[in-house]
Amino acid sequence: MVQYDLDGKVALVTGASHGIGFAMAKALGKAGARVAFCCRTEERRDAAVAQYRECGLEVAGYVCDVTDEEQVSSMIRAIESNLGGVDILVNNAAVIKRVPMHEMDAADFRKIIDTDLTSAFIVSKAVLPHMMEQRSGKIINLCSMMSEFGRETVSAYASAKGGIKMLTRNIASEYGQYNIQCNGIGPGYIATAQTAPLIERLPDGSRNPFDQFIMSKTPADRWGTPEDLMGPTLFLASSASDFVNGHILYVDGGIVAYLGRQPK
Repeated sequence: MVQYDLDGKVALVTGASHGIGFAMAKALGKAGARVAFCCRTEERRDAAVAQYRECGLEVAGYVCDVTDEEQVSSMIRAIESNLGGVDILVNNAAVIKRVPMHEMDAADFRKIIDTDLTSAFIVSKAVLPHMMEQRSGKIINLCSMMSEFGRETVSAYASAKGGIKMLTRNIASEYGQYNIQCNGIGPGYIATAQTAPLIERLPDGSRNPFDQFIMSKTPADRWGTPEDLMGPTLFLASSASDFVNGHILYVDGGIVAYLGRQPK
């Protein structure tokens, strides 16, 4: 058996209509998995399904609010009926709101915690019974640099990502006995449509200050791409990682290992 072959496996990736989630779902599909994904609107779902088809993949798209336990339960039942029980779960859905903590409304803080952390609990809880019954399963949680570091204006996001790091370790601790592996991927700064304005040159041709900041902290001297997440996803979703559990794999160009450049 080829270790990275996912033929016959069913994979669910939340928030995979674009960006990082799309790349991760594509990697799983190209390796042979039957892929399901979810997002919040029919418009996004239909556009994403068309994009997957352009990549040669037939996927099942669902509209689901992953912070709603009833909607998640309904989606999992539909996936089990249409594709089979979920063997691989990627908890990717997340939002961020950048605002100083003393100016943030508690409602906004709770929304980010619910979307970025509570959703991973809800969806993992929904797929665990099947994984326990078959005594195998892979859960991959999307962590972040903010699982390790603090930064201004991201108190809610950092709190959620620190929480998902510990949820990852707890799932590994509690369900490892069922041959279920739960690991995290911590992306570095990834070039996507959302981050494109931070990378574009300023009108005078100079680099955006935030772009300069990221380059000064990244030994690889570049931003990551969604494709940089594909190999790590495949590793953690396949039998190649059967004895890897509770680990956070930082795909960050070396940021976590690096103190930063000395000023000239």
